[in-house]
Amino acid sequence: MSLRYQTLPVTAFQQNCSIVWCDQTLEAAVIDPGGELPRLLDFVKRQGLSLKAIWLTHAHIDHAGGTGELARQLGLPIIGPHHGDQFWITGLPQQSAMFGFPPAEPFTPTRWLEDGDQVTIGQETLDVRHCPGHTPGHVVFHSVSARRAFVGDVLFAGGIGRTDFPGGSHGELIRSITERLWPMGDDTVFIPGHGPESSFGTERRTNPYVGMR
Repeated sequence: MSLRYQTLPVTAFQQNCSIVWCDQTLEAAVIDPGGELPRLLDFVKRQGLSLKAIWLTHAHIDHAGGTGELARQLGLPIIGPHHGDQFWITGLPQQSAMFGFPPAEPFTPTRWLEDGDQVTIGQETLDVRHCPGHTPGHVVFHSVSARRAFVGDVLFAGGIGRTDFPGGSHGELIRSITERLWPMGDDTVFIPGHGPESSFGTERRTNPYVGMR
């Protein structure tokens, strides 16, 4: 497996920010830099990685709060999420104030993502699936070769994402999980936006919200 990753919980929300890289080229992307940028950059430096892009699953403050600053500091492209989250990006300053986060710098994604797109880092390519429900523009990054999926706040070990925020939809979320995540395979391990990793097979069997679907 040449795709490697390290997940670092950041901010008071303990959001799982993942740094993913190709171990052949040491080129890396950071998924959902919600904050604590010095800590993230220290890890990148210690691993000898070359950070090439920011990938966003969605634009809630704990996932996207550090995006604008990091992109500006290092001249990085911002890839994702789906344009359905534009209103969340526009509202990042209000989100910052509401949840007590440092002021979030505004940003415009370099590239919006659509269902079926791909993103590449070094020699590694991941598939993009649009998985609305938690937010309208939520996307998931799936590495077929590594049997890993970075799912943001769509699915958790033993739980699912909240749908009571503006633009949320419980029905859409359930469809995203059952129609777009489950086909990735029971043996696929997923990295959620919060909490421990699990596998789709485990959640299909045991998750009280979507089990046995």
